[in-house]
Amino acid sequence: MRGSVLVAIAAAIGNMLQGWDNATIAGAVLYIKREFHLQAQPAIEGLVVATSLIGATVITTFSGPVSDSVGRRPMLIASSVLYFLAGLLMLWSPNVYVLLLSRLVDGFAIGLAVTLVPVYISETAPPEIRGLLNTLPQFTGSGGMFLSYCMVFAMTLAPQPDWRLMLGALSLLSLLYLLLTVCYLPESPRWLVSKGRMKEARAVLQMLRGRDDVAGEMALLVEGLGTAGDTAIEEYIVGPPPPQHAEEADGGDRVTLYGPERGMSWVAQPLPLGAGGQGSMLGSAIGLGSRQGSVLDHLRDPVVALLGSVHDLKPTPAAAPEGSMLFSNLGSMLSFHDKAPVDWDEENGGGEQLVSDDDDVRAPLLDARGLSSMHETATTMGIGGGWQLAWKYADGPESGVVKRMYLHEEAGGGEGGVHAAALVSQSALYLQHGKQEQQQGGGPALAHPAAAAAEEHEQAGGRWRELLEPGVRHALVCGVTMQVLQQFSGINGVLYYTPQILNQAGVSVLLASLGLGADSTSILISGLTTLLMLPAIGVAMRLMDVSGRRSLLLWTLPVLIASLVVLVAASVVPMAAAAHAAVATGSVMVYLCCFVMGFGPIPNILCAEIFPTRVRGLCIAICSLAFWLGDIAVTYSLPVMLNCVGLTGVFGFYAVVCCLALGFVALRVPETKGLPLEVIIEFFNVGARGVAASAASPYAEEEDEENDDGDHHHRH
Repeated sequence: MRGSVLVAIAAAIGNMLQGWDNATIAGAVLYIKREFHLQAQPAIEGLVVATSLIGATVITTFSGPVSDSVGRRPMLIASSVLYFLAGLLMLWSPNVYVLLLSRLVDGFAIGLAVTLVPVYISETAPPEIRGLLNTLPQFTGSGGMFLSYCMVFAMTLAPQPDWRLMLGALSLLSLLYLLLTVCYLPESPRWLVSKGRMKEARAVLQMLRGRDDVAGEMALLVEGLGTAGDTAIEEYIVGPPPPQHAEEADGGDRVTLYGPERGMSWVAQPLPLGAGGQGSMLGSAIGLGSRQGSVLDHLRDPVVALLGSVHDLKPTPAAAPEGSMLFSNLGSMLSFHDKAPVDWDEENGGGEQLVSDDDDVRAPLLDARGLSSMHETATTMGIGGGWQLAWKYADGPESGVVKRMYLHEEAGGGEGGVHAAALVSQSALYLQHGKQEQQQGGGPALAHPAAAAAEEHEQAGGRWRELLEPGVRHALVCGVTMQVLQQFSGINGVLYYTPQILNQAGVSVLLASLGLGADSTSILISGLTTLLMLPAIGVAMRLMDVSGRRSLLLWTLPVLIASLVVLVAASVVPMAAAAHAAVATGSVMVYLCCFVMGFGPIPNILCAEIFPTRVRGLCIAICSLAFWLGDIAVTYSLPVMLNCVGLTGVFGFYAVVCCLALGFVALRVPETKGLPLEVIIEFFNVGARGVAASAASPYAEEEDEENDDGDHHHRH
């Protein structure tokens, strides 16, 4: 996975430049206000810092939709160019108005980087390490701040520090970022697939994954082109094909899964919903509709329960039939060709004959072998995270309706095979309109998936209309709420209070005894605070894909609350100055370390994971807009709150917000670690519709009929 890691590191340099700029302006403003005599003009002084926030907010409003149209890579290149121009303007800055213009351009660059770097990393990273790689922006941002504080501290030791050089150094670093974005960073493979550029997408995936066989992930990316649909949850027992006489006896109500060689196949026998036992993922889905659940169960988001059940369940190796290595796990059963059986690209001209040019794999994606004796036919590919992708005809080949299945092995099964749950919904592999004939090899005539998705998108009324789809709307509420709660959780207040705390602890006196001036002391204290965050972020990177995003939030938010409560208590309870300084310093350090482990990076990580490919940029832009507006609101409300309720009241307010955030995470934020992005989106589709989604399955309908007769006990 070296390719994915290097690409993520290169992209995260954009956040390093943001951190560098934030620290540099904090030091440079001390000298800017003296040169331009801004002590009597506090509004202009505030604008020097805040103009970048305004620029980031403005550009965020359209950065997402534009990235959906032109790509992620061009927007990252634009960010690096804007960083470079801003650095040159700040290096020149003959007056305060040019400085304000440069800060506005700098805000444009920051807005693009903060919005699109998490999206880019999520779309290029494998599911197994996506959380780790998406924590890199937090690490590089804090690292950039520390390096910048070191530079500014060194320059403050000069007799006459030059603030223009402090700010202008950004242009040199941005040249490195520009070089990497132009010469090294590839386009997002998911965006390429959404535009029908399949050859380029396959080449990028091969570079990112370090292997030639990316057929499974290519198929997954194609299936991710849709935004929403009626997703049903079904259960299967996957096992060997039955004898011929048994096959004729059961009426053919089963799905056939083909292995890597002709003549090698397995049968997926459908089960009634909930028949898989208490360990089934479906048991939780069915339980969502039970009126006998607790109040907490009714408040909890269905997506939280569904994804929680997926992470809690472990496959049972003992389910494999004795002596059969094929049944050791679902992945070994559901393999396919070493090469992609379908070669979608622009040269296909819409997909008349969508097969590979290689004679060895000249076969349609939906192979019709065995259709005469099987009711449904499917082929499968592994897509990571323990999931398999399969296709089937909804009601036999004559229906012409193709459905996809995301299969996941669960506990249970036995000698008959492996127990698997499936998310089933409309496939992106549409039949060409007006064509029911089959192409060579017996498969259906397929339309080019990108063209079909684009047509469906236009019929649906465009991207803004897609935001109203239940699954997308559900995810959007989660993302926006997380961004707003993060901004009001107290990080700005704690950072504001940190120098005062360290002064009380005697750090400033110690540094002054070393001969440092007031400006140098202030910068050094800020740098030391940032340095303390880096090990905590490193721990978060290690745990993000092990413990998970939700678990980190549930562990760190109570610590944030406790730290804020201790700060309030330290301000209210009388104690010696030394004791107060020690308690306050410890609380601030604990708060900062826990924040950068959880509530700092995770909202951005989640927002980059929970939206469909076709509207991901637009949804991220909305979430980022909430982030910047919240940042502006907190920045300008903090002085007002300090005057009205004092520091104790401010920390008390932040503690209440953290309590609300903890409740929201516990009830509404699902665990997304290790899951392909497209599977996460399907779970949001299911959760948005509640138990009604599972009723789309014919097996659920059978159960509903039985319930009408008074038989309810088998659903619990």
